[in-house]
Amino acid sequence: MKHSKTIDGHTHILYDHEKVDTQELTQRSLDFYNQMDKRRSVRTFSDESIPQEVIENIIKTASTAPSGAHKQPWTFCVVSNPDLKKKIRDAAEVEERESYESRMSERWKDDLKPLATDAVKPFLEEAPYLIVLCKKAYDFDADGNKVNNYYVNESVGIAAGMLITAIHNAGLVTLTHTPSPMNFLTDLLKRPKNERAFLLLPVGYPKDPTYVPELKRKNLEEIAVFY
Repeated sequence: MKHSKTIDGHTHILYDHEKVDTQELTQRSLDFYNQMDKRRSVRTFSDESIPQEVIENIIKTASTAPSGAHKQPWTFCVVSNPDLKKKIRDAAEVEERESYESRMSERWKDDLKPLATDAVKPFLEEAPYLIVLCKKAYDFDADGNKVNNYYVNESVGIAAGMLITAIHNAGLVTLTHTPSPMNFLTDLLKRPKNERAFLLLPVGYPKDPTYVPELKRKNLEEIAVFY
């Protein structure tokens, strides 16, 4: 059997798929669910170091996400420099204080109370790594001309989900932090004009001990409809 063929002038390679029997299929799906069901958003981090290779592997995993026309419209900015982390924290807390004091409705703040959050974000300095996921509204060709990207928010959103999954799978924890607006991240990281910060994730080990809210996820009947 050929390992590749040409379609409309483009090479297509043979897809390497491992087919497993029904029993193993069911077990794999259950095992992975049980693993991911332990995932929690964590706000207290240990400062214990992590090999950069682990972060690189996590990012490479996230970059396998599908994207519109395979444009891969994302940049993963990894921050470990303490001075830069402090600047990010200071700027984020300015926006967070403004949100808690004037932007958020009372209902929104009530909904956040079970999570015990506030405008103070020490995890932005405590975690050994911050990953800022940026979306690229467009790209440039070799001549500096704009090149379209497609379904940017959808593509980057999928990559974000895979990033979080990869972090948990590695044995680390994270938190999806979205101080709004996030223009300060674009400025502090000196990102080009075609990029905007999409999500900020501290990454590391949880502090010992760490407590998380006792929350209940919706059951299958509440989130899925089978036709």
